[in-house]
Amino acid sequence: MTRIQLYIFFSVFKAVMTIVGGLALIALLAQGMSQTDLIVENRQSALTYLRVVALGAPQIVAVLAPIALFVASLNALNRLQRDSEIVVAQSAGMTRWQIASPVLRLAVLAAMVHLCVNLFIQPAAQRELRETISDARADFAASLIRPGAFTDPTDGLTIYVRESSGGQFRGMLISDTRVPSNTVDYIAQTGNLVEIEGQPAIRMTNGQIQQVDAQGQLSVLDFDDYIFDLTAFLAEESDLLLKPSDRFLYELFYPDLADYYQNRDQERYLAEAHSRLAMPLMNIAMALIAILAVVGGNFSRRGYQRRIIIASVGALLFVILMLSIQPNAASDPALNIVQYALPVGTSLIILYVYLLGGIPRLFKRKSGGPGAQLEANAT
Repeated sequence: MTRIQLYIFFSVFKAVMTIVGGLALIALLAQGMSQTDLIVENRQSALTYLRVVALGAPQIVAVLAPIALFVASLNALNRLQRDSEIVVAQSAGMTRWQIASPVLRLAVLAAMVHLCVNLFIQPAAQRELRETISDARADFAASLIRPGAFTDPTDGLTIYVRESSGGQFRGMLISDTRVPSNTVDYIAQTGNLVEIEGQPAIRMTNGQIQQVDAQGQLSVLDFDDYIFDLTAFLAEESDLLLKPSDRFLYELFYPDLADYYQNRDQERYLAEAHSRLAMPLMNIAMALIAILAVVGGNFSRRGYQRRIIIASVGALLFVILMLSIQPNAASDPALNIVQYALPVGTSLIILYVYLLGGIPRLFKRKSGGPGAQLEANAT
């Protein structure tokens, strides 16, 4: 690249990094608000909370990258055009392609980074995220029991342990009054926390179950060994059940058909796989929209608000269409080809229009006025 091309490249690059950082920070703060239950309900440390929020960053950055590239390219090119730097470059003999080349190179670089995030970083981070949340759930089970204190993990449930030593509880009481017409009290001499098929539970030994029915009759049942399941007080679904967004590309294209869920969701897996490969192409299309809006028309000292507004609306519609294809492709696999056709077709059409200098009438000022004549003279 020439010196002026390097200048354009780094002008857009600095804007991209600033906008990506700002948008990612806002998105992470919004996501962090939804994870506050890790501290409030699961009694986790701030470090665990920050770890969960950080592990969600790759997915957020991947979604925001094309938008940030568009905004950054639009902002940087508009500044360069407003300061007449692009006009000077064109007067020095630079072609349309040479001016757009630095931005397109940055868009290709962003697409490659986006692809790496989609194929490797995002699924790895999502798996680690689910394991972290699973560990937090296990800690939550342990926090239900505090020796010498009554704890209420949920309305209608009270747990008391007289003392604890080496993971062994003595003098246990569990009072379950969630159903007022059928209250149950569990009393045990000893007990401890166990895992049954990956789910936390309390194992009680040498105790009684005292139950009062709707008629007020008390029944007492002695037991030597009893398991009290804690699953109902945790998450509704297993955090270790991998979703399509948590799987690597090979697993999406070749799911384990022996697994019921993977066999049932084959079309969803296929749509997710094609989305991982097609989404990075958005970076190139969004950069081209910005280039066409600012550099693709005549120079104007009065600014490019009209072009920028039209380009922003077009970019927004393009993003909405891209994001809406994947859910529909999950039910109709024939739409997977559209995930590639839309960004590639948009990029080729815009590039063709830009290189030929034929801007649609929507981007032009009406000819015949003094403003149009001044713009023609400026170019």
